[in-house]
Order: sequence, then structure tokens, then C-alpha cells
Amino acid sequence: MTTWFDLFLMKPRRTELRGEFAPRSRCLEKLIRRCTIGLFAALAALGSAALLHGAEPCPERLVWVFGWNLNRDSDVAEISEVLETASQHGLNGAVMSLGLDTLCKRAPDYFRRLEQVQAACHSNKLELIPAIFSVGYGGAALAHNRYLAAGLPVRDAPFLVEGGTARLVPDESIGLVNGGFEDFSGNKLAGYRFHDQPGEVSFVDSLVKHEGRASLRFENFTANKAGHGRVMQEVRLQPHRCYRITLWVKTEGLEPANAFKVQVLAGNRALAPRSFNLEPTSDWRKLTMVFNSFDLDSVRLYAGTWGGRAGRLWLDDWSLEEIGPLNVLRRPGTPVVVRSGDGAVTYAEGSDFAPLEDPQYSPYRVDRPAPLLQILPGGRIRDGQRLNVSWYHSLAINDGQVTVCMAEPELYEIFDHEAALLAERLRPRRVFLNMDEIRMGGTCQACRGRNMGELLGECVTRQTEILRRHMPGAEIYIWSDMLDPGHNAHGDYYLVNGDFTGVWDHVPKDLVMAVWGGAPREESLRFFSDKGFRTLAACYYDADDLDDVRAWLGIGRTIPKFQGMMYTPWQKKYGLLAEFGDLLAGRGGRP
Repeated sequence: MTTWFDLFLMKPRRTELRGEFAPRSRCLEKLIRRCTIGLFAALAALGSAALLHGAEPCPERLVWVFGWNLNRDSDVAEISEVLETASQHGLNGAVMSLGLDTLCKRAPDYFRRLEQVQAACHSNKLELIPAIFSVGYGGAALAHNRYLAAGLPVRDAPFLVEGGTARLVPDESIGLVNGGFEDFSGNKLAGYRFHDQPGEVSFVDSLVKHEGRASLRFENFTANKAGHGRVMQEVRLQPHRCYRITLWVKTEGLEPANAFKVQVLAGNRALAPRSFNLEPTSDWRKLTMVFNSFDLDSVRLYAGTWGGRAGRLWLDDWSLEEIGPLNVLRRPGTPVVVRSGDGAVTYAEGSDFAPLEDPQYSPYRVDRPAPLLQILPGGRIRDGQRLNVSWYHSLAINDGQVTVCMAEPELYEIFDHEAALLAERLRPRRVFLNMDEIRMGGTCQACRGRNMGELLGECVTRQTEILRRHMPGAEIYIWSDMLDPGHNAHGDYYLVNGDFTGVWDHVPKDLVMAVWGGAPREESLRFFSDKGFRTLAACYYDADDLDDVRAWLGIGRTIPKFQGMMYTPWQKKYGLLAEFGDLLAGRGGRP
């Protein structure tokens, strides 16, 4: 039965990408949020008082140790300082993401430092809990095989054979109109669907430009109620092709610098989520990114600011081009197929054409030529012939994140190998799965057509089985977002072809869900508890106070199977760790 207390605790839902409240008075939302946090803070204070009178404290009081890789001796000293603070203030475990799933790649100095960290945990009576096996951030698996990256398909791209090689023949009608911003009347550009508030926010600038006679300048962002300063053009594409965008950007006192984006949108979906970490003030800088057109024949290209507050931004020489097999993937689920132009003949790799590989392969470096297809002498392909070539390419998104394919068998061989080494080195009693933010999948031959919820559940289940084979009885924790329908476990998620809904029914029920994300997530904690999972609140996220932590604690004490809390910074901010520990252990902390 829903009580007045339950109704009061209900929080407004936030969208995944925009972080905006669903339609309701913003003043009312703020009032509800303040009252809710205040109520939970009071509950937390009451809980602390109960602890002082002999009640059981949170059994799990953990700290997330993140941002170090043990490449330097100073890493050990800095981590040890965090561990000492955690111990002195009642914490009992440290979850560490230190590259512990690439142990076979490590040098002797790494293991010397790891032993020192392990000794620091022991002396401070903190359990070392390794965090391993990421799929969304696939660097560890890619260190074993770079081609395990999730693959996006290019299908039947036209190539022409000339002089023993075949190269892409792009559709020359595709491109940006007036990408150099040279065609204008006053402050209005020709060829664009819009640019925000010409003459007020956006200006044609003939004095500051990268090349040609003009650039597009944005300023006075507060004249737009959303802080927008953008330009947009809708462009035609060929489906299932790879395209590269190039743009020159200059900034002067831009605030915030991360308000700048280049967006490729189809409906409400972003095809190329990418960030560039601009400096607030910088000279002209060339930005390059790639995207796949999927099954689309047109998209909307944006560049500019969302939520700008101050400063200036200039754009110039914006271009769009179709490209060949840049960062082509070579694994069983990503075959290269070469056919005759009419599709009647399929040619053989190794006899008709040489294996197609990118010798400079790097998802992070896309401002370079794509490799050519080499035609072998004595084969069936002739000079002057037209070919249709298909391949799969990798893609880095956001700040360089590369996802790996969960359906390739080799991935689990790597997990097994590394789990054995982890067991040998650390013999952990508990392990934390870094299975968060899986933003690609369902697009290569290995995983296309799979139910993505079932595939993710199968992956987590196999990881758990592997760990317990080498560490019998190990307790497994996991980030909650990819198993939470109120967070990331749904359809239309980034570049995933499929839907993660229902994944929670395909994972072991004895997992401990480390619930995280934004403001306190009462709905998420209750969802997992109702499904039979134990929960842990992973909270903090680099704030200047512990108000949200108190709210999490107040919620947690109302949730069955609530295990405890983890101090979780993303930016090495441990200044409030002592107060966090005191709050959880019932030894004070501001009520």
C-alpha cells in the first residue's frame, strides 16, 4: 500500500541524455528536491543517533579508488593516503580500478607497486576489491586484441580498380553546402537550415577566419534563453557508409568550454556522440570525427554551443566526406566481403585480393587516409573493374570510449586468462564488475539480431562463472546502470542496435548492485530490491558537500537488502572522505 511517506519520496524523472525534469514547474521541482533531501538528511541523522545507541552500522563502507594506474611510485603514496583516511574514519573496503584485468601485460615495477598497495590495505584493515572486466570502456580487452571493438557496417561501397589497387568512389553530390561560410548576406548564411539569432548571437566575421573571406562567430550566448549558439544543415547520405566531419574552431574566453559540440542527429538520436575538450581560449584547432550512417539517407549536422554563458566561438571550413576502410576490423564477426559491381561474383581474400588491414589502426586517430584494397596478380579481378566492398569499422565516442563486442568468443578467453592471474596475485574475496555504459553493440555479424538484454545477461553470467571458477565463492558486485530500466537498460541507447530491457532477468540473483547516477535513486534501489538483489549506494560524484549522500543514506535505510555505501569520486576528489566515513559509521558528520 502506498503511504503519504511513499508519495513524498517520489522524485521527478530525469531523461538519460538531457538531464531535464519532465514537464512540471521548475520552482516546484526545486522545492520538492530540497524538502526531500532535507527529510532524508534528518532520517540519516536519526540513523546516526541510533548507531550511537548500539544499532548495526552499514556493513559495507567502501571507497572507490580511481584515476591511478600504478605507473609511478607516487601513485602508491597517493593511494596510501586515501586508504589511511578511509581506515581512520570507519571504512572497511577499497574498490580499485588499477588495470587489474591486464595483468599479463604488466612490467615488474607494476607488481612491486601493487604489492605495496595491497600491504597498505592490509595495514589499514581495508579489503582490496578489484574492479575489472569492462565492456563499455574496452581498453583492457583491446590491449589483447584491438579488433574486438564493436563494429559498425559499411555495405557495398563502390570501388574502382586502377593499377593494382581499388579505392572508394564516393558520391560527389554529398557534402556540406557553404561549409566555408563564404556565401552570406549580412549576418545570414546561405545553405543552412538555421543558425541561432543572426546578428544577435551568430555573426559572419570577415576579420577573424581560418581561410577564405569569412568565418561564423558566436557570442552573447545569454541572449538565447538556453545559451544556444549553433548552426545546422540537413545533408543527404548513402545508407551504411562511413563519413568524416572536419571543422576548424577558435575560442576566446568560452564558458563553459564543454558547452561546444558537433552533433549528428537523426530524430532525437545522436549518431556521433563525441567530445573534444576545447580550451576556453585557443587559436584555430582542427577537429575531426567519423560516424556511420546506419540505414539513414539524411541527417542533421550541428556545431556550436548548448548552454553557453560567456566568451566567443568561431567556426570555419566545415566539411563532410565519405571515406574508405579506415580502422577496418578483422575478427570472425566482422568479415570483409568484395563482390563484383553487379553482385554476381564474390571474390576470395588471399587469392583475388590481399587481406584488407589498416596498418595505422586507431579509433582515436581518424584524420588520415584510409588504406587501399590491394589486388593480387593472377586473381579474377581486372583493372578498370567496379567492385562493391563491405567491411566493419570501430568508432570512439564521447571522450575516446571504445566498446567491445560481447558476442565474440575470444573475449571470454581473455577474461578467463586474466581471472586466473588475478586469483594468483590477489586472491580477492570480492570482485567488482566494471560493466557500465555499454554504448555500442548489436551491429556486427557476431551480435546482430541478438536480444541485447539476453546478450548482456549472458556476458555478465559468464564473467561471474569465470571468476568463481578461479575464486570459488567470490562475491560479485556490478555497476547498476546497464541493468536498471530507469537508467540505461532500455532501447534507443546511444549506438546500440537493440534493447537492453529485461537484462535483469538474465543475470545471477546473488549479484550486488552498485546503484549510481545523478541524484539519489530511490526508484532504482527499490527496483533491484524488489527483484531480489542486494544493493549498494555508489554516491558522491565530486560535489562540495555530502547532502546527496545523506539523502542516499536516508533512502537506503528504508530498502530491504541494502548493503551500504561507497564514496565514489570521478575526479580524485577525496576531501570529504573523512566526513563520509564518520557519517556512515555513526561517529558524527553534519546532520
